[in-house]
Amino acid sequence: MKPLAHACLATALATLPIFADAAETPAPPRWEVGTPIVTYWAGPAMTDATAQQMANGGWNLVWCGEKELDVARKHGLRAQLTDGLLSPASLDDPARRQQLDALIARVAPHPALYAYFITDEPNATNFPSLGRLVAHLRERDPRHLAYINLFPTYASNEQLGNRGDVVTAYREHLRQFVDVVKPALISYDHYQFTTHGDSGQYFLNLALIRRAAQDAGLPFLNIVQACTWTPSMRVPDGDEMRYLVYTTLAYGAQGISYYVYCHPGHKGAIANADGTPTVLYPVLSKLNREFAAIAGQLQPLRSLGVFHAGMLPPGAEALPAEAVFAFDPPLPERAYKAPEPVKGALLGLFGPARPAGENAKPTHAVIVNLDYAAEADIGLRGPAALEIFDAATGQWLPAASPAKLHLPRGGGVLVRTRP
Repeated sequence: MKPLAHACLATALATLPIFADAAETPAPPRWEVGTPIVTYWAGPAMTDATAQQMANGGWNLVWCGEKELDVARKHGLRAQLTDGLLSPASLDDPARRQQLDALIARVAPHPALYAYFITDEPNATNFPSLGRLVAHLRERDPRHLAYINLFPTYASNEQLGNRGDVVTAYREHLRQFVDVVKPALISYDHYQFTTHGDSGQYFLNLALIRRAAQDAGLPFLNIVQACTWTPSMRVPDGDEMRYLVYTTLAYGAQGISYYVYCHPGHKGAIANADGTPTVLYPVLSKLNREFAAIAGQLQPLRSLGVFHAGMLPPGAEALPAEAVFAFDPPLPERAYKAPEPVKGALLGLFGPARPAGENAKPTHAVIVNLDYAAEADIGLRGPAALEIFDAATGQWLPAASPAKLHLPRGGGVLVRTRP
């Protein structure tokens, strides 16, 4: 379970927030992602200083209580509300239910409100009661998300409340979550960077979540590691964080979250206990903006496939010979054995959404250098002339054919066929 207490103070920086009007945008009749989500788990109390630090760093969804909603609004941030009343138990007690409904009535009109935090990593036996609460919130406030985060694949059968091998138990867990809880978003966490190498299930987890989200017609959010909390785990560096951000994009996520921003007993992270930024803060400040910009370009599209070249870890699918986007020259196949880091490249394909039964052709691709220890030069051939998206400026730039891509360690790029 992830800690929820706000435990550190943060300092203000000098630049202006990049989502200055995010909280002022009128909410749609039903919840929609809007600007792709960039958030965190376990952060500081929401003061003016911390809110400014979040906004300057490209985070656009912060955690706060009811009294802190105005602070989020002041800094152009969206807010995820935490409150003890946001529990299934509130529906079983008439007095608490009345208090819950009064809370919803007070906060629902607030322009900063984006989501209600419900719970973290529930067992499947809790799904029926969580489904009741989600339905209750949706009936009274359909414009805001009821947020629940799920276990990773390496959770035990006892934690999941489901039986079977890793894939069988996890697929059933996701199916029950979607069918019983009826969420508007699928969120999960997976922490792969150990002191002895990398977990072998990272891409398996991404693939299973992507498939469940697609089958349900839902967006998904990936919570990734940004710290250590135990001797068996290591603190990721900036290149490893870039790898996490771009692999998440390639699989089609509309949200990313970092565990943790700052919290007692956790080392590394994004800020220290006194609020001063760590070395990861400036790295993520850039990556957060890149994530939001690229995910925004992909938002109206559908993820059509995710393919690996080089090593094939569990859950990975090899690029088919007939693929319309292909590496040119091809990347050589390499054997994979956990816990070694995955090497090679990743190709996430996207195209316009089509009615059921119609085949969509990919028009966009996210290419990722999976080697977070070395830069890579990768050639990409497409079905037509290509353009490269500059995530810093939001501009599409013409590319050679095949495109010659120089990718940083763990980095990636979005390309498309020229309109």
